[in-house]
Amino acid sequence: MNPVQAAVTWLNDPLNWTNPGGVLDRLGEHLSMSALAVLLGCLVAWPVGLWLGHSGRGGGLVLLVSNVTLAIPTLALLTILPLTFLGFGRASVVVALAVFAVPPLLANAYTGVRQADAEARDAARGMGLSGGQVLRRVELPLAVPYLAAGFRTASVQVVATAALASFVNGGGLGQIIRAGFGLDIAAGGGQIIAGGLLVAGLAMLVEAVLAVVERMVTPRPLRRVRRRANRRAEAATAGG
Repeated sequence: MNPVQAAVTWLNDPLNWTNPGGVLDRLGEHLSMSALAVLLGCLVAWPVGLWLGHSGRGGGLVLLVSNVTLAIPTLALLTILPLTFLGFGRASVVVALAVFAVPPLLANAYTGVRQADAEARDAARGMGLSGGQVLRRVELPLAVPYLAAGFRTASVQVVATAALASFVNGGGLGQIIRAGFGLDIAAGGGQIIAGGLLVAGLAMLVEAVLAVVERMVTPRPLRRVRRRANRRAEAATAGG
């Protein structure tokens, strides 16, 4: 039996799904730590990005933070953080994945506020609204599509990367892949492929669901504007 056939056989075995430590248990672990990591990333990145975008300062800082956090290998963080007070397990995994989630959340929050309609902002200030009120009532609602886009990108990246949590006893679907590597290739090859397919399938499902959500929260006029901007960016890339 080749590894692909073995993977299909493994996935079709109900016991691999329902046994303790099976797919359903690992899926719950994977989703819970991914959700906590994205939530922690939102709590850190969104307030900072929104405020910097509102103040019109810190564009260089946003770019620096995004580049630095993207440059840090997630596996390196997963290796280092367990040696701190966080220890091995879920807490260190969540923090490492949250660091990985920050760049798209921060950059899109900043860009969303900066792209808010200048006339709407000036009109709000002309009505006597304070800076905080302009941010809450004008800029934040207009930035929602960008926040959704950043949330979508961060979520997909975190879900796909959370498979590495198995290296530090963090659980998740990666544990299935790691267990397969613990066997010889003839016995564990199918399980390794099955685990990889589960991680990839979950990431694609999250991408599809959040793409629908992003479209729902983006007003139609903004959809057209963003489509034109994307076409111009693609044309510029092709021309370059």
